[in-house]
Amino acid sequence: MSVTAFLVPSPVPPEIADDDAPVGRPRDRPGYHRVRRGVYAPQHEWDRLAARERYLTRVHALAAIRPNTVFCMESAAALLGLPLFGEPRRIHAFAPGLRRSTSFGDVTVHTSATARRVDAGGTIAVVDAADTSIDLAHVLPPAFGLAVMDAAIAAHPAASTMRDELQHRLETRVPAHGRRRAEWALGFAVANSESVGESVSRAVISWLGLEAPELQCVFRSEGARDRTDFLWRRASVAGEFDGWDKYPTHDPRAARAAFIAEKRREDRLRRQLRAVVRWEWRDALHPHRLERLLAQAGVPRTDRRRPSLLADVGRNPRST
Repeated sequence: MSVTAFLVPSPVPPEIADDDAPVGRPRDRPGYHRVRRGVYAPQHEWDRLAARERYLTRVHALAAIRPNTVFCMESAAALLGLPLFGEPRRIHAFAPGLRRSTSFGDVTVHTSATARRVDAGGTIAVVDAADTSIDLAHVLPPAFGLAVMDAAIAAHPAASTMRDELQHRLETRVPAHGRRRAEWALGFAVANSESVGESVSRAVISWLGLEAPELQCVFRSEGARDRTDFLWRRASVAGEFDGWDKYPTHDPRAARAAFIAEKRREDRLRRQLRAVVRWEWRDALHPHRLERLLAQAGVPRTDRRRPSLLADVGRNPRST
């Protein structure tokens, strides 16, 4: 067991209470949300949480009342800061000594013939980032599994070392359902995909049969250094995935300044390229939208479409 430097804290500190106490239970007082039996959060704080934050709070709530839990799968990903997709339905724990995996309530306890490496972060233990990434690449839709792999490699101080470690662990795993999916995700993963949206877009672009783009290319002009998410050099087309969190909506003045800076950056790129195409989540998750945008810009097709893979983009039965 190794020690990890950082685990993502709970967005709302869980409040522990005795649900069997005759008086004073949070569930008997207005303004509390029951995260799970014996664990509560102020309702006004719970209501403003995003899906990822709600799930992370649920994981921390279980850790608070079951401190010996070793978290895995999406639960480990939440604690390690790896991507999540929607709010996972279940909390996942790892217990290698069990004869078979089991479930209770919203918790699934997994076992495996292959050991996992565990990081201990303070009072919480998690399956480490490499094993968690491999586990999720076996079970998530391929584009989402790729995003987890990309993030794990990008977060490591030495990307090539992390890739080698992932390859070694995958090769030494007892073969399981989803193995080919995990092998594809690792083979396609890169260290310089800078967001989940970029990772999913790369998968979709590949399955559309369009030419593979270059990533994170730099253009210098007018005293500025501008970087593109995607570049099709022969077609003279740049692609930009719009993650709207780049604009700080809590600060209107800062958001306006960021928007103006982005507009000026795009104008500089348009003076050097034939086209700049922008898209967002709804385009990446509905591939016909992205296909239309890129085809109109002149991105060439170099391979056949893969309809079966495209049909599953955005579908994740493991989450709400």
